[in-house]
Amino acid sequence: MPYLTIAPSGNKGRGVFTTQAIPKGQIIEISPVVVLSAKDRKHIEKTELFNYIFEWGKSRKKAAVALGYVSVYNHSYKSNCEYEMDFDDNTITIKTVRAISKGEELSINYNADPNDSTQVWFHHLIEQQ
Repeated sequence: MPYLTIAPSGNKGRGVFTTQAIPKGQIIEISPVVVLSAKDRKHIEKTELFNYIFEWGKSRKKAAVALGYVSVYNHSYKSNCEYEMDFDDNTITIKTVRAISKGEELSINYNADPNDSTQVWFHHLIEQQ
């Protein structure tokens, strides 16, 4: 990940950017995760950390905190990356879905599918941007 960097992303806070061009289909990060029980997730949902967790497991009742840069990728309904959760290995893989230019922000669709336009829980904030 030497070509990934964290930088300000306007009113979205921080984001993940690339310092070099990345081709379509490139795996750019495989991040281990810390899995939290459903009970622990309920506590996390009351904190700022809630904005950085992933629903985890087939039932989606658990949560995962991704290490690496994964929790800093911003949401986009037209994302340039996708993510895959591996519940057996406890990892999240980030892969490009199109070619990405040097200096461009990397984004994922928080709905998991890069083409899913279902409103995310903070959609009202996106409309104000």
